[in-house]
Amino acid sequence: MKKISILTATRAEYGLLKPVINKLNSIPEFDVRLVVTGAHLSPEFGLTYNEIEQDGIVIDNKIEMLLSSDTPVAISKSMGLAIISFADYYEKLKPDMLIVLGDRYETLAVCIAAMNQRIPIAHLHGGEITEGAVDESIRHAITKISNLHFTSTEEYKSRVIQLGEHPDRVFCVGATGVENIFKEQLLTKEELEVSINYKLERPFAMVTYHPVTLEENSAEEQFKVILEVLSKYPKMDFIFTKANADTNGRVINKLIDEYVEVNNNAIAFTSLGMTRYLSAMKYCTLVIGNSSSGLLEAPSFGIPTINIGDRQKGRIHANSVINCRPDYEDINTAIELALSGNFRIQAKKTINPYGDGNTSEKIVDIVKDFLLNNRIKMKKKFYDLR
Repeated sequence: MKKISILTATRAEYGLLKPVINKLNSIPEFDVRLVVTGAHLSPEFGLTYNEIEQDGIVIDNKIEMLLSSDTPVAISKSMGLAIISFADYYEKLKPDMLIVLGDRYETLAVCIAAMNQRIPIAHLHGGEITEGAVDESIRHAITKISNLHFTSTEEYKSRVIQLGEHPDRVFCVGATGVENIFKEQLLTKEELEVSINYKLERPFAMVTYHPVTLEENSAEEQFKVILEVLSKYPKMDFIFTKANADTNGRVINKLIDEYVEVNNNAIAFTSLGMTRYLSAMKYCTLVIGNSSSGLLEAPSFGIPTINIGDRQKGRIHANSVINCRPDYEDINTAIELALSGNFRIQAKKTINPYGDGNTSEKIVDIVKDFLLNNRIKMKKKFYDLR
């Protein structure tokens, strides 16, 4: 049997990996080992590894690496802990492949350990652009130490090749987030209300805002402006999902708690979990913030997205997405446009550029081919476009 290690460090990442994990687990030739780290193991961020276990997925190992601080120094130290801890883990496990997704600092640290131990890496969601976040550099760094690449669009596939990766190792498969929308059993509105203990009788918005990590100390200032705009809409309800364990993420989460405490038309969750999150998105009026889910998943529901600021700048998006600056007038204008009848009709007709919902099957077929036929070569030649 071929051992496949799969890494997850955050709630969102796990939701995107879940269909891949389940399909790989169904193949007799594979011994799948899910390793959990980062915010999953933090009480402050909801101990979201419990959601994995509730799904019936076996966790092979829980590896602590997250310090109780989100400063740049603390993040660097957390990455150091991850490299040390995962070096020991992989020395014992000796996997034939590591599968990772995205662009987080935890992922880069784990990939560095795997690279040093000659473990082939398969990377999902490479080639994307997010100019406002340090994730931009992390994502491309992971690309360069990975051996197989699964991109969500053809444009991103071209960009991975432009980074010197051979076309024979780069595959456009779409986004698993779209697949989850089509294949996950979502809650009815009544079931969702019971689950979150909140009546959804009025129009409501999903709000998720993460720090723009390449902007110095902007998190508090920008998020206060967003909350000020939301206060203009007392006839709407707001469901907040809290920020990740990024630099200044705790500042945003504190402001959310303070806002919810004095506004009875708002509730907040450290983590809704994938099923509740997508269910809420299905019934909401619009999505507000700077989470990638507003660009990747929301268009499949035909609902408008207000994408604020530069965190997702450069990412491909559907015509249901309204980009705006993080200032009062621009955010308010964007919300008014999103609530207009004409734009809502446009959003209903939008085509999601991130695939057809069969992503995990494509990924698993390719992994099976490369692993079982010993097609992975650790010596990578730089593919020069010239």
